[in-house]
Amino acid sequence: MEKFMKWLGLAVAGLALLTAAPHVVRADTWSQPVATIGSSLTADQKSGTLSTLQNAAGVNNASQLTVNGATLVKYLNPSGSTFTESSGVWSSALVQKTDNGGINVKIVPYNGTNNITTITADQYRNAALTAGVSNANLYITSAVRIDGSGALAGVYAAFAQNGENLNNQQINAAQQEVNTLSSITQANKDKDGYSDKQLNNAVAGAKQQMASQSNNGQQTLSHNQIGNIVDSQLKQNNLTTIINNNQRQLIINLLVNVQKAGSLKNNDFKAQAGKLADSIQNSAKGLFDKLNKSLNTEENRNFLQKIWDGIVSFFNGIAQWIQSLIK
Repeated sequence: MEKFMKWLGLAVAGLALLTAAPHVVRADTWSQPVATIGSSLTADQKSGTLSTLQNAAGVNNASQLTVNGATLVKYLNPSGSTFTESSGVWSSALVQKTDNGGINVKIVPYNGTNNITTITADQYRNAALTAGVSNANLYITSAVRIDGSGALAGVYAAFAQNGENLNNQQINAAQQEVNTLSSITQANKDKDGYSDKQLNNAVAGAKQQMASQSNNGQQTLSHNQIGNIVDSQLKQNNLTTIINNNQRQLIINLLVNVQKAGSLKNNDFKAQAGKLADSIQNSAKGLFDKLNKSLNTEENRNFLQKIWDGIVSFFNGIAQWIQSLIK
């Protein structure tokens, strides 16, 4: 009995250590973070970019990987881009693998200015999820104003350099997703009640819901099923009256592509999608608290309206029955 209690005590202590373990970089896979540096930067800009990224990540030991036109051609052209090997690359990234915590992205100002003009942090995160990335901190910057495609190609190249070749079909789906979400945000950015966070939260929520309904990709969801999921997520994010029918169809199409690419089959996809949605909501808590309050009020109003409609219908029925007796 005494020996059993000793082993039990050791087991409890071990469990306590495991549950208290901090969020740390996963050294068993990547020995150090990777900084992907755009080839078109000047020598001073390359040095400044590396310093900017490492300072943001709190590291000083990142290995360097040059991203050039050939990198863009390899990772971005299969999805429809038209880069050439002589294309310039300025946007850069630092990729830090972690053991947990989901996908996190920070767009870092260069000398105080955010020069990434098109792709938002949440768009980077959703694309990384679709491409097969899990548990990674991504830091993005550029010394000149640019859309940010080079940084995303650099992320894919960084994984390949560390022996984690991401699925080409998933990368293609991720690039199509970035293009779609960027275009929708550009079209709606000036509309009241719209934000890129709402859109990306809806897409992340849809991915989580798709993974759940398809049993992690074991069952294929129909176009109509995905459409219903999109409608549900648009409603939850108060986008139903803002996203037009064409944009709704674009979102459905990108999620159909996500399923076809096999993203849902990744063992950790559902959990990563859930962490992404939670993180987006936490980053704009005031916005989503307001949305939830508005939706709850609307749902309560609809519930009360249904009760009233039922009461009215009941008494109308009685009145019609009485009239039939009089006749």
